[in-house]
Amino acid sequence: MNNNSKTIIGIIAVVAIVAIGAFVLNMPDRRTPGEKIGDAVGQLDNGLDNAARELEDRTPGERAADAIKDATNQ
Repeated sequence: MNNNSKTIIGIIAVVAIVAIGAFVLNMPDRRTPGEKIGDAVGQLDNGLDNAARELEDRTPGERAADAIKDATNQ
């Protein structure tokens, strides 16, 4: 296999990984209302605004961004 083929395969692999990651981070929120309430109750120790945020429909990307923001604020 020559060098150009390896480069093209590498680029295709990176594009596939990025596309899969974007799809996963933008999936709809599939939690049931009971799971949302349970998550909200679990966040009550971290403040009422964090608990209320758990009741909203959010993508996994939004949830991850909130978790990172919360971790850096403490």
